[in-house]
Amino acid sequence: QVRLVESGGGLVQAGGSLRLSCTVSGIIFSGNAGNWYRQAPGNQRELVASISMSGRTTYADSVKGRFTISRDNSKSTVYLQMSNLKPEDTAVYYCNVPFIAARRQWGQGTQVTVSS
Repeated sequence: QVRLVESGGGLVQAGGSLRLSCTVSGIIFSGNAGNWYRQAPGNQRELVASISMSGRTTYADSVKGRFTISRDNSKSTVYLQMSNLKPEDTAVYYCNVPFIAARRQWGQGTQVTVSS
């Protein structure tokens, strides 16, 4: 059974930082890319950052230079370090791997709220 457990969200002032973690179980995580998504109220879920099996990273333009995605295959965990947070970063953040997302299976997410 696949499980996605996100943590690390919270309330932070603009300019602050947070580190999100996501542990994936039920699959061989090292054999998959890892992605972070976010969904703000009234908006569609959007892809924020990706990390390939080899560690290659890509980012949405809106977070480039502020967010860093990383992974620890020994812990089946993907991280998202978020710095210089802005109020528009407020959203529920989710992690996933591509084939699980295609099945529309998601974890509970973690809420990030950035106050101005």
